[in-house]
Amino acid sequence: MLKLKRPRTLTGQVLDDLLGRIARGEYALGERLPTGKQLAATYGVSTMVIREVTEHLRAHGYIESRQGVGCIVRATTPETGFQLPRRQELDAAELAAIYELRLDLESAVAALAAERRSQADVDALAAILARLESGLRDAGSSAADIEFHARIAAACGNKYHLRLLQYLNTQLYQTVRTARENTQREPGLPEQVHREHVAIFEAIEARDAVMARAAAVSHLLRAMDRLGLRHGAPAAATPAAASFSSDGAPRARRRKD
Repeated sequence: MLKLKRPRTLTGQVLDDLLGRIARGEYALGERLPTGKQLAATYGVSTMVIREVTEHLRAHGYIESRQGVGCIVRATTPETGFQLPRRQELDAAELAAIYELRLDLESAVAALAAERRSQADVDALAAILARLESGLRDAGSSAADIEFHARIAAACGNKYHLRLLQYLNTQLYQTVRTARENTQREPGLPEQVHREHVAIFEAIEARDAVMARAAAVSHLLRAMDRLGLRHGAPAAATPAAASFSSDGAPRARRRKD
């Protein structure tokens, strides 16, 4: 087992090591990476850490997933092009703009998923929802939250929708985690968020594209409100309603009813 040291996060340490191995050709182009469990055992970290690392590698074009095969190395340098600011560079205006992008993307994805989903997709989403329900007060459930949205994208049948959403989720992971931690401190809010997820699921299960789109929009607008983000204003004019922690993740403001 490799010895990892702080203060670099475990995710960062594993990522740096794997990037080095890919650059040196230890994992050659076209070669399959070890499984998540094997990597977790090698580095002495949780499978959640490995999932974050592989999502980062996938989002930046280093690897691709092939059904029945696993993660395959496809590049030794990152793809250039569209990128979000680093978390440390995100202010409330930037984050609001990104959530507007999520609004358009995820509402369309939910509608397509409702039209195209298979029974296997429904079963997979139901299983993730069950995990989310059992972990309403668990900060670690943010991974399942992200998995839920990614699984909807998989159900829509468009690999480019899925890739873009995976990239956004990778970049916003800490933001989602912080938002979920804040939600758990508010009486009744974890249950409200879960009801929002259930509404999206039920519309997809019923093959109701209109309701699926509406449920996804409602969920993300409420998420923006919980983060103190303003929808509909130009990014430069969006007020800094959210405060930010040292890692760039926003802390939710308390809602006034």
